[in-house]
Amino acid sequence: MLRLFFLIVALFFILVPEQAQEKVFGFHLINKRKTTRIPFKLHANLVIVPVQINNSDTLHFILDTGVSTIIITDPTVARYVNKGYTRTVTIDGIGNEERRQASISIGNTFRMGNVRAYDQNLVVLEEDLLKLSEFIGTPIHGIFGYDLFERFVVTMDYRRQELIIKMPEDFRYRRWHGDQLPLRVENRRPYLPAVQLTEKGEEKTVQMLLDTGAGHAVMLNTYSTNVTLPDKVLRVQLGIGLGGAVSGYLGRLPKLRVGQFEMHDVLTSFPDSSSFGAKINFPAARQGNLGGELLRRFVVTFHYKEQYVILKPIRKVLAETFEHDMSGLDFRAKGDEFNAYFVDRVILDSPAYYAGVQVGDKLLYINNTSANDINLTGINKILQRKEGREVNLVLMRSNELVFISFILKRTI
Repeated sequence: MLRLFFLIVALFFILVPEQAQEKVFGFHLINKRKTTRIPFKLHANLVIVPVQINNSDTLHFILDTGVSTIIITDPTVARYVNKGYTRTVTIDGIGNEERRQASISIGNTFRMGNVRAYDQNLVVLEEDLLKLSEFIGTPIHGIFGYDLFERFVVTMDYRRQELIIKMPEDFRYRRWHGDQLPLRVENRRPYLPAVQLTEKGEEKTVQMLLDTGAGHAVMLNTYSTNVTLPDKVLRVQLGIGLGGAVSGYLGRLPKLRVGQFEMHDVLTSFPDSSSFGAKINFPAARQGNLGGELLRRFVVTFHYKEQYVILKPIRKVLAETFEHDMSGLDFRAKGDEFNAYFVDRVILDSPAYYAGVQVGDKLLYINNTSANDINLTGINKILQRKEGREVNLVLMRSNELVFISFILKRTI
């Protein structure tokens, strides 16, 4: 499947003059609260929360530790932001395309449940570069991250799909919270300095970004490490970034250890250096990232001020294997609510290819479940679980119904 992927794992913004960058933004809890809880939805392993910008309707933003500012990705939201943009900036992100333009809006109010932030600068994209709503299958209007994590202790409970936000002075670590690991916050991004991996029989230690804005499990940057590609890989389009499409390889690491937690046969993305590696100039020398497919196996607590992260395993989920699509299909969501699903790509020599699925086919039913009753995340789960399982599709093609069956086959 087309994964998400590198949701801005490297964004380089020229935002505002140096003096303005030092400004303290006003994220706080209202009514002198010490803690609050905010429900979220999990789509494509990404945490999506309800927010408001100024007097907007409810919008849906991805909570992304990999970004350092609030980004409006859907240009239709521009009607809610303060006009009179201060300047236009150049964006350079992951991908193979040229730099893009965005505008800066100042003095905005950000609301998320009992969280408020006044006088905020927003980066407003001039076009919908990422098409996040189409890839995720639900309306997505923007991305934010650092300002929330910098101000509060933030727990992401993937099991209950809930954020728990606390004032740092009111949080005390207890062993029942989980395992505490040192965290290094550099360039407004959180890094685990010592992740152990095994590749081709050799153990290595790498520094990894904890990236809640990436849907994959693990990404390794071969440009900045001596990690080589596994013997068995797939050449794939890994995802999309602000710089365009991200190409590379998909393979498996025999073993990955994060703290005391050891995982095996971990599905890993290896982006091309042209898409990714050559653009990394951070002093932290990031060597890769851990994304949502891995993080969702834990209750994760970020404490930026004290520079640590807490991982509490969700045992049943931690035991799940790491799987890739077994059908050869990529779907894209369309329509006003992004709940109409069309085949966007059919991989050559895949089960879906031999069964006759074609680009542009509209999904009506999958395994007797109406497309109206399932989201894109649910469809992808069906297509990447249980090798040998039969999948039945009812498709609409040029106003004709097409019935197709195939058997899922693991390719990596």
